[in-house]
Amino acid sequence: MPERITDSEVRARAFWSGTITFGLVSIPVNLFPANRSGGVSFRMVDESGTPLARRYFCQKDEKELDWDEIVRGYEVADGDYVVVTDEELESLEPRKSRDIDLRRFVPAEQIEPIYFERGYYLTPGGESTKAYMLLAETMERSGRAGIATFVMRGKEYLIAIFSEHGILRAETLRFVDEIRSPQDVGLPERPKLKAADVKKMEAAIKTHSAAKLSPAELQDDYAERVLKLVKAKERKNEDVVPAPAEPEEEEETSVIDLMEVLKRSLEGGGAAKRARKTPRKRKTA
Repeated sequence: MPERITDSEVRARAFWSGTITFGLVSIPVNLFPANRSGGVSFRMVDESGTPLARRYFCQKDEKELDWDEIVRGYEVADGDYVVVTDEELESLEPRKSRDIDLRRFVPAEQIEPIYFERGYYLTPGGESTKAYMLLAETMERSGRAGIATFVMRGKEYLIAIFSEHGILRAETLRFVDEIRSPQDVGLPERPKLKAADVKKMEAAIKTHSAAKLSPAELQDDYAERVLKLVKAKERKNEDVVPAPAEPEEEEETSVIDLMEVLKRSLEGGGAAKRARKTPRKRKTA
């Protein structure tokens, strides 16, 4: 069972928090990643099991470089670079803000999935539950999505905000110059198709169709096979390289159930009000 999460814990564990703003509307929200890393990741080690580190190597002088010897260069021609300093880049960074600047509402179906980069959930922040639900309900009824920008970790992101089942979801968007057109990849012109061929293809698709998408269709079979291989070799003590030193103990962390977070955030401010009435325990040295 997922743990019970208080409103204060929700705010503390949010990936980012700020305010959706447009016109005279201002709605505090919390941002949670809708995706998590999956698959199988490997760490490069030597034969004794010691993790390896990357180094920058100068091909001209044939030596490793320290960090203070490295600068950033933008290639303007074949082999020609313009050096840009950290100070120059910092002066160009967007102004720090906690606002999600909602610029425009557009028909949601006009935003093609090819622009989507990474998904997030937006939950009500503070006492904004009523305003949050009003925005979500109105957007869902109108079939519109919001186009907005916000700054996180010194970088400005372009996002689309959707409303589904009373929950606001944000997708960071790729910029126009990052998208290839069908012409860029050399697709042939659309030929004229015979009706008989179309019917045959329709029959083949119908044979392999299902009423709804099953989560089992989205599982990473390759990752499961790799993990089974690793566990089998571990049980047999085959190719197991012991760690060179005992790792430091990590503090036990509890996993947040995201749907529980959303549910409790949408319940309203009742839990938060009760929490404020409960005196805090004084910390002891």
